Amino acid sequence: MGAQLRVYRQKIRSAQTTKKITRAMELISASRIQKAQARVMQSTPYSRAITRAVSAVATYSNVSHVLTTEPEQIRRAAIVILTSDRGLAGAFSSQVLRESEQLAELLREQGKEVVYFLVGRKANAYFSFRQRPAERVWTGGTDQPVFETAQEIANTVLESFLRDYTDGGVDEIHVVYNRFVSMVSQVPHVVRMLPLEVVEGVDEPGENEVLPLYEFEPEADKVLDALLPVYIESRIFNAMLQSAASEHASRQRAMKSASDNADKLIRDYTRLANNARQSEITQQISEIVGGADALSSAK
Repeated sequence: MGAQLRVYRQKIRSAQTTKKITRAMELISASRIQKAQARVMQSTPYSRAITRAVSAVATYSNVSHVLTTEPEQIRRAAIVILTSDRGLAGAFSSQVLRESEQLAELLREQGKEVVYFLVGRKANAYFSFRQRPAERVWTGGTDQPVFETAQEIANTVLESFLRDYTDGGVDEIHVVYNRFVSMVSQVPHVVRMLPLEVVEGVDEPGENEVLPLYEFEPEADKVLDALLPVYIESRIFNAMLQSAASEHASRQRAMKSASDNADKLIRDYTRLANNARQSEITQQISEIVGGADALSSAK
């Protein structure tokens, strides 16, 4: 009984130590989620305005631009996958990777070759373990994205898009990331970044909304040349911010669940330890009484 009691007490101490770690990580994520949400809210209006501006130029001009024109044949597609650098965030990275695998399977069924651009150590580890190549990998800072990284990613994918197919270029670009809906809901989201699907520039205005009027100076194609790289940068940066906010929310929820499970383990092991201690006391009393009876019988 004594050995069993020591085992239970050791498990209680281990669960208490685990609870301290998970509780600390939960509080850290809770303190960072507010700032991450604020960054998303600040970035989204700019991203929408850039999208509407690009859509307006493409809609109300007769310019055939390489970034807005659907190619006759799409032979190679690129998928940009946004995951996290660290774990302990529940299904945050796995659901993005699962969504990207489904997208890749769909593209291959359409006869397209698929190449990958990876963001985050989790995506890199996933592809490295399966010995699958990636065109480019970015790691570090996924929980606190910086605009310089978004610029680098945008320049890389844009260069690949503008390159000829025979030189390893791609014909379309998709981005897969976790979109922040609420503290309890983060859903994987797929966006075809290029060629640009022009939809926002032709929407009808709402009751209290007036669509802006644009004058193209000097020419529409030059305006598109200037706007489209900015559009790609802003959309990718907004996706990175959405992913970071989703990561903090997912980690906070996962760590709270882990802390609750540690509490349950502590309660269960404490009850078992008390039972083992009571059994040990009962056995000792029985041995004392039995010994006393034996001495009485000997007399």
